[in-house]
Formats: sequence, C-alpha cells, structure tokens
Amino acid sequence: MKIAFIGLGNMGAGMAANLVKAGHNVRAFDLSEVALGQAKANGCDTFPTAKEAVQGVDAVVSMLPNGGIVSRVFRSDVIGHAPQDAILMDCSTIDVATARDVEKAAADAGYAMVDAPVSGGIAAASGGTLTFMVGGSDDAFARAEPVLSAMGKAVIHAGGAGAGQAAKICNNMLLGIHMIGTCEAFTMAQKLGLDPQTFYDISSVSSGQNWSMTSYCPVPGVGPQSPADNGYKGGFATALMLKDLKLAMEAAESAGMETPLGAHAKALYEEFAEGHSDLDFSAIIKSL
Repeated sequence: MKIAFIGLGNMGAGMAANLVKAGHNVRAFDLSEVALGQAKANGCDTFPTAKEAVQGVDAVVSMLPNGGIVSRVFRSDVIGHAPQDAILMDCSTIDVATARDVEKAAADAGYAMVDAPVSGGIAAASGGTLTFMVGGSDDAFARAEPVLSAMGKAVIHAGGAGAGQAAKICNNMLLGIHMIGTCEAFTMAQKLGLDPQTFYDISSVSSGQNWSMTSYCPVPGVGPQSPADNGYKGGFATALMLKDLKLAMEAAESAGMETPLGAHAKALYEEFAEGHSDLDFSAIIKSL
C-alpha cells in the first residue's frame, strides 16, 4: 500500500519505520528536518508538505501532539487532498469531542476515518508491539486494521467515532492512579525496613499485583528492565501522562461525573511535572 504518515516524533518515527518494514511505500511529512532525515534513512519517501505527502495514497496515518493540530491538519491538508477512497487514521491522543468532529468532517467529505490512539510507549512503537484502541464504523475499522496491525500486537475495535480516544484516556487515568499507588507502596515498604526486591517478590504474586509493578517497576533494579533502570529517561514522559490526565478530567466533566482518584492523580502529576516533565512518569516516586 501507499501510505502517508504525518507526524514523525518519538512515536511516529518508529511506527512509520515499521510500515516500511512491512513492505508499504511510506510518504512521510513532519515540520522537523531532523525527523524527515531519520524517516528517509528508515526507507520513507519524504515530502515538504502534508498536502504533497497525501497525494495518490491508499491510507493516511497521523501521530500529532494535540487535538487542535489534528483538526487543522485533517481539515486543511488531508480532506480534499488525499484520494476520497483512502482510509484515514489518527493515532494521536486527543479529546473525544475533537476526534468526533474531525471524523464527521471526513465523513461529510466522503472519507472513512478512525481514531486509533495507542498504548505502549516509544519502545513499543519502535518494536511494533503497540496496542491500538480504534473508534469508527465497522467498515472503517476493517479497512484500517491491516495497516494498524503492521505497527502493533493488538488492534481492538472500541466502538463508534471517538470510542478509541475514550478507551485511551480511561486506561491512562487508571495507569496514572496505579503508578502513584505502586510508588507509595514501595516507598512505604522501604521505610518500614522491607527490601524492595523482597516486597516485589511478595506483592507481584499477591493481590496488590498490577502492570505498573510487574512490567514497569518504578524502583531501579527490581523487576523487568524499565526506565527506572535508566535514570527514568525514555519511556512515557511525565508531560504526556499529565496531558492524558487532563483529557480524562475534561471527559469526566463532559460526562457529568466525578473521578476523585483521577483528579488527585492529575494534581500530583501537575506538581511533579514542574522541573520533571521530560522524565518517565514512574519517576514520580522521587516526590514521595
């Protein structure tokens, strides 16, 4: 397939490279010349504008920083410029309302589109092991799935337009809550005289077990390799976790519900992000 890829940041770069590895012809665009150079080295064809990149393609994939940029790119550079039979896929994490608005604009112009945010972080993006949570019609999902499968280990249809974004922000709100609780438990265990490895050996096979502990332990030298073993560099930045928690709180407000633990997690990450926004979100253990 001929696929346009818009947005070649930490996540998009690896995703585009995996599409090339899967045998697709990838037409890449990013505002960064450095990112374009890396994409070219990875086998992508590069273009000076998004409008040029989407010419004559079978599919368009985007990975962009926020909803405002997603809306602008699709309305100005994709819709009306990509072939009408191209399947459109936005893999950014944005608010549900914007995702639905952009998908409606695409549908009104005769395009099929899905929102397909991801879980897994930079390593999974590079390794092709992302999980995609997809919102859109059954037909659009069926058309998007082969492309998304080339970049991930799981592609799950969450429901109609915006459902992928809803699943992503609910999942990441839970992740933020779990990580803070895991950090508190390890810190308290150490202050009570327990060795971190011993506590891990006990809790990882007991009722306190969770992904933040067994797959992404915030304590260096405990559990599988994680950003904690690299000075909390790489992984999923605190700034991105805070972004997702803010999106979750906006969604909760729009749904007319309260999320007290989600709100508290947002407040803690807001405080920690001052001076630590580039560190992995598990580094919040430093503040406890």
